Amino acid sequence: MKICIFGAGAIGGYMGVKLAQAGADVSLVARGPHLAAMKDKGLTLIEEGGEPVTVPVTASDNPADLGPQDYVIVTLKAHSVPPVVDKMQPLIGDDTTIVSGVNGVPWWYFHKIGTDLEDTRLESVDPGNAQWDGFGPDRVLGCVVYPAAEVIAPGVIKHIEGNRFSLGEPDGSKSERAMALSKALSSAGLKAPVRPRLRDEIWVKLWGNLSFNPISALTHATLDVLCTDPGTRAVARGMMVEAQEIAEKLGVKFPIDVERRIDGGAAVGAHRTSMLQDLDAGRPMEIDALVGSVQELGRVTDTPTPTIDTVLALIKLRGRTAGLYSG
Repeated sequence: MKICIFGAGAIGGYMGVKLAQAGADVSLVARGPHLAAMKDKGLTLIEEGGEPVTVPVTASDNPADLGPQDYVIVTLKAHSVPPVVDKMQPLIGDDTTIVSGVNGVPWWYFHKIGTDLEDTRLESVDPGNAQWDGFGPDRVLGCVVYPAAEVIAPGVIKHIEGNRFSLGEPDGSKSERAMALSKALSSAGLKAPVRPRLRDEIWVKLWGNLSFNPISALTHATLDVLCTDPGTRAVARGMMVEAQEIAEKLGVKFPIDVERRIDGGAAVGAHRTSMLQDLDAGRPMEIDALVGSVQELGRVTDTPTPTIDTVLALIKLRGRTAGLYSG
């Protein structure tokens, strides 16, 4: 089984080290100083309570060097994927599975959903149908990524928490390809359950990303603060309630309620969300996949989203004024 991780930053690098340690035939696509360090010294993983582990890895910035794969696991930020679909083609053979480990509403969301919205396309996450046409939805295997990790130096990944990568077919089946990848990830010490209702998990994670990320970027508050301050908690609640109405119209079942989800965010502590980190670091902000996509789904389901609309307008302008968003 050949596995390529496309976008081997923090999460992709963490997965890559674990797979390499388990003897998997894994390669990584990265760029810049991070790639140079991996080629020169290998890829280092620091896990809590353990000694740093360094493994030699096959890494390149040119997919043509790596050839067709059985699985291509995409761990880029959502807005970074459409522009590189053409570049990824050398990795894709007749039986290649694209594993979409990207935050937000996935581009394949309405593939095999089994409703009258079948094959609806989402411009906010797949402009011009780049992924739908360039990969093909039948290739996709969904993935909800739970670990937290960061690149603390080129070629060095620090794992913070979590080791679960939930997998799911768009039609909810326990397919051979899903079970095979689950086994490979499990052999590497990762949790990889195959879920019959992956969209439910997508929404529970999205609940937090939709609200906590833009609010934190606008206020520079950490999770413990924005989830307990009465004003920002109310804004987050308003966004989540609107999102829940949309999701339930699409058949999603939420295992927890809004208050518990916000309490869960508060319990994480003084964490700076990814959008706040991107803003501070001058990196492009993941606004469309995390917030714009939910607004678009509100239009698709004829659901008003006044709180989401307001926060989206504010965070878009914040992104533009910082030169980190062009939408």
